[in-house]
Amino acid sequence: MPKTNESPSLQKEWDSWISERKTSAGDRLVEAYLHLVDYHVQRISVNLPRSVQQDDLRSHALVGLYDALEKFDHTRDLKFDTYASFRIRGAIIDGLRQEDWLPRSIRDKSKKIEQAIESLEQRHGRFVTPKEVANELGLKEDDVVHTMNESFMSNLLSLDEPTKDSQKNDTYASTIMDYKTPTPDQTIDKKAQYEELAAVLKTLNKNEQLVISLFYFEEFTLTEIGEALNLSTSRISQIHSKTLFKLQQKLKHIDGSIFK
Repeated sequence: MPKTNESPSLQKEWDSWISERKTSAGDRLVEAYLHLVDYHVQRISVNLPRSVQQDDLRSHALVGLYDALEKFDHTRDLKFDTYASFRIRGAIIDGLRQEDWLPRSIRDKSKKIEQAIESLEQRHGRFVTPKEVANELGLKEDDVVHTMNESFMSNLLSLDEPTKDSQKNDTYASTIMDYKTPTPDQTIDKKAQYEELAAVLKTLNKNEQLVISLFYFEEFTLTEIGEALNLSTSRISQIHSKTLFKLQQKLKHIDGSIFK
């Protein structure tokens, strides 16, 4: 049986689905796990352009949930929630990649902003703020923040996508090497990166630290964070966006695997 902490009645639906593939049982299981769809849609949509409709993300997520029900191996030592979350996120990301959701105008604006950031950093010899970048380009500060966050999310990659430098039509998934044990140099480097990350996080103000901690480490939704801090969801979203911009500038040289 699947590893769940569900009620006996839901466990009966699992029994019916696994043994007989009853449509009614499948429908009730989908309904029972819709909270996973809503959860991942909200988290992924945080940094997407406002032109991307949540209904579209939800459609992709539902495909992932259906796929999870069909392919879940109940004999494995794995919780369905964990497996379904993986399939749901993957379905949303694949859907976004296939639709090329980031407009050309956003990509072009992102390049201009990146060039302005590099120029300003060389000029002042320090990290620059979104306001300074906005003044340099004649844009609104929020426009700079949203554009950079949107372009940051555009680097989504499907592991099933063919590699660009292979003549054998290999996918990225087939070229991944499994290094379970890090080398001494890698261990030292990783420790230094964590120490730098901790130091940068300490430079954030109280609300910024709380939003990052609750969203990325405690996995709260923006709405839940707003309720905890007695702030509106839109205000939490604004704090989150500006804090991400700040962290991207200070940590852009750090290996992204540190956040996984």
